[in-house]
Amino acid sequence: MSRQQEQPQLKRGLKSRHITMISLGGTIGTGLFLASGGSIAQAGPGGALLAYALIGIMVYFLMTSLGEMAAYMPSAGSFSTYATKFVDPALGFALGWNYWYNWAITIAAEIAAVSLIMKYWFPDSSSALWTVMFIVVVLSFNVLSVKAYGEAEYWFAMIKVATVVIFIIVSFLMIFGILKGEDPIGFDNFFVGDAPFNGGFLALFGIFLAAGFSFQGTELLGVTAAETEDPKKSIPKAVKSVFWRILIFYILAILAIGLIIPYNDPRLLSEDIATSPFTLVFDRLGVAFAASVMNAIILTAMLSAGNSGLYAASRMLYQLAVDGKAPKMFMKLNKRGVPIFALLATLAVGSLAFLSSFYGDGVVYIWLLNASGLSGFIAWLGIAISHYRFRKAYKLQGRDMSLLPYKAKWYPFGPLFAFIVCMIVILGQNYTAFFGGVDWEGIVVSYIGIPLFLALWFGYKIKHKTKVVPLKDVELD
Repeated sequence: MSRQQEQPQLKRGLKSRHITMISLGGTIGTGLFLASGGSIAQAGPGGALLAYALIGIMVYFLMTSLGEMAAYMPSAGSFSTYATKFVDPALGFALGWNYWYNWAITIAAEIAAVSLIMKYWFPDSSSALWTVMFIVVVLSFNVLSVKAYGEAEYWFAMIKVATVVIFIIVSFLMIFGILKGEDPIGFDNFFVGDAPFNGGFLALFGIFLAAGFSFQGTELLGVTAAETEDPKKSIPKAVKSVFWRILIFYILAILAIGLIIPYNDPRLLSEDIATSPFTLVFDRLGVAFAASVMNAIILTAMLSAGNSGLYAASRMLYQLAVDGKAPKMFMKLNKRGVPIFALLATLAVGSLAFLSSFYGDGVVYIWLLNASGLSGFIAWLGIAISHYRFRKAYKLQGRDMSLLPYKAKWYPFGPLFAFIVCMIVILGQNYTAFFGGVDWEGIVVSYIGIPLFLALWFGYKIKHKTKVVPLKDVELD
């Protein structure tokens, strides 16, 4: 047996149901449970629906683009690997490290949030206790095996999905007067005051930007491809089912909130769990301990985000090492096929970032969070660019389109549309800072992620003298 054969490999332990729930669960979190109320308050129910629908359409095209590449060439490096092969190795390097950093900092944010969540029930408890417990839980699920991670994430996501489904059913039973025995709520709240559209175009644009953050996590589907049992079948199946479920969940939930709670209700602007739109609706139904129930659901969302973040970041770091773009030690796999050093390094960076929140009034921590703010959208840009180039190269090299396990519809419109929308979101992130006297601090805070990404890209490009790969030389095998 050769030495290479003896080396542990990433295990294909994820089933179709796992990757469907991982992608689905990645998008259902505080964006829906808490921030949706603020979106309705600012842009009205109609504005919120339109903004989320437009972003949802863009995400659909991104998922089909990523699905086509992942089913054809499954890789733990996902869009970092695709950018390296189909565009420019320097872009792949920058996308990989950008995405790893994004998830490492997300872990820090989830650690901080879990402590606050637990203080809701145990106000006098030590934050250190909950921090350690959170780290132990997510590390345990990830270090055991990819199957253990997938199973944990499946049930975390199932709890969130069940909550949204129950919420939608209960809400519409209330709207039509079937529950509570009251007169039907009907559609009056949808048109109260300036509704359904409040605040004009700028309010709609602001929610359009916020909606993008809510959908981040769908790209996890690409990262899981290398550890999926049958990516040629599982990836297309997940792409088809996940998008429609996400869109239906978001659209119906926001519609239900907009019908039951008037957009001018001041409680919608609060991000306190006690006034979460979900809590308000369950309260109105007379559910005892509605805030405690939602607190538990949001705790599940935090654990899910930390679990997925650690998985995605460790796989990206592993693949960067395999590609020679990170220290070789991160290639090390344990007997269960888990990149153990990549896992521990990611968790260590996330924990150190969290600890920085206790020093100097948390200034360092806030800047770390700001630097990761646009990372998800930059990753999405990478997906759109890579897919556009992949299909161009595939056709130029005379490959048979029928041999693609999954073919994205609406090419080239899909990746081009996604690219344009992502650029609008990235550049318009803090457009108000440019009006009425330039707010330089606001600009730096909002856009710091862009120069950091460009520094990675051009730093690698200059050092290694990389060039854009000609379409005829793109490696498709």
